[in-house]
Amino acid sequence: MLNTNGGKQSLDISRVGGKAHDLAKRLHDSIVGQDEAIAPIVQMYQTHLVGLSSGGRPIATFLFLGPTGTGKTRIVEATAEALLGNPGAAIKIDCAEFQHSHEIAKLIGSPPGYIGHRESLPRLCQETLDKHHTESVKISIVLFDEIEKASDALWHLLLGILDKGTLTLGDNRRVDFSRSLIFMTSNLGAAEMSAMLSPRLGFAPAAESRSNEMLEERIESSGVEAARRRFTPEFINRLDKIVVFKPLGNAALEKILDIELNAVQRRLFQSTPSCALELHVSEAGKRYLLREGTDTRYGARHLKRAIDRLLVQPLANLIATEQVRDGDVISVDFCSASAELVFWKEARNLPQQEEVAATTDEVTQIFHANVAAATWTTVPQTQLAPV
Repeated sequence: MLNTNGGKQSLDISRVGGKAHDLAKRLHDSIVGQDEAIAPIVQMYQTHLVGLSSGGRPIATFLFLGPTGTGKTRIVEATAEALLGNPGAAIKIDCAEFQHSHEIAKLIGSPPGYIGHRESLPRLCQETLDKHHTESVKISIVLFDEIEKASDALWHLLLGILDKGTLTLGDNRRVDFSRSLIFMTSNLGAAEMSAMLSPRLGFAPAAESRSNEMLEERIESSGVEAARRRFTPEFINRLDKIVVFKPLGNAALEKILDIELNAVQRRLFQSTPSCALELHVSEAGKRYLLREGTDTRYGARHLKRAIDRLLVQPLANLIATEQVRDGDVISVDFCSASAELVFWKEARNLPQQEEVAATTDEVTQIFHANVAAATWTTVPQTQLAPV
């Protein structure tokens, strides 16, 4: 802050601090290419922390639009992991299960006198909302996935939640949503967005900056207009923010590949403690994974499937057939002659599991150094046959 006019001080209103800053950092570490979606989540959370949220309604309500595989569900899971320590803490409602109005009873319970009354808890009861609260964070995260597939009855049910922060169950009990972050996802407008961007996705040369800005504006407008055609004005008017997720291009997919490779390394350490392995993937190997995992229709999900098929499953075969043992270093490269990945190993004693850094941040740094940058050694190596 600068003193620019006598006793007056200029202020930076864009800064975030404390817990909100920590949330922003963790979301940026795990979500690639969707900064426009991260910013409103962090801002609404910071507003809640300082006590300036509107009373009598949820902390924030978001509608996420965009093609499949762009991170709409993943950002909700990442928010739950950052705030509550568990990505599974997000209460996920698959709206495809509620295409008929009578199925709403699964959410709010049957009225007294109906079959099934009191036989099971409604999925949106207070106990479910409070289940994942921690000592320091008393926030619930609720996700209505693919909201456009639900019947109008569910949208009408949501009107009261979005406006007043309360829901009345079938037995007249009230559920308080005033400490909830509510997310809704939808693929509305995805076909039009993909048609606009298909020539520019993948590994095509980047267009000029001005052209990209105009294209992004068209994409956002297409998504918002699709939502306005599908939902009623009362519903749209109760949302705090509509965010249109961008389809992922080359640079974003490269970052996602590094994140997924680090996740594979964590699984090698944590899921197979009796056979802790260190993984190195060469630049040629990563380029091959990107080629095989790039599909404009499916986004990052297609890349993750390619990693599972071409890397994780062969590693599982190597472990199951005892071709590798605890402490081995596995190097993965692309062989142009056979047009496939080849696996090599070298023996090296890794530290015991309890000696590996305990905190998530430290472990992530170690894995990033090991996986994202390939390290080749001069000791004798053995080629492996994973299949």
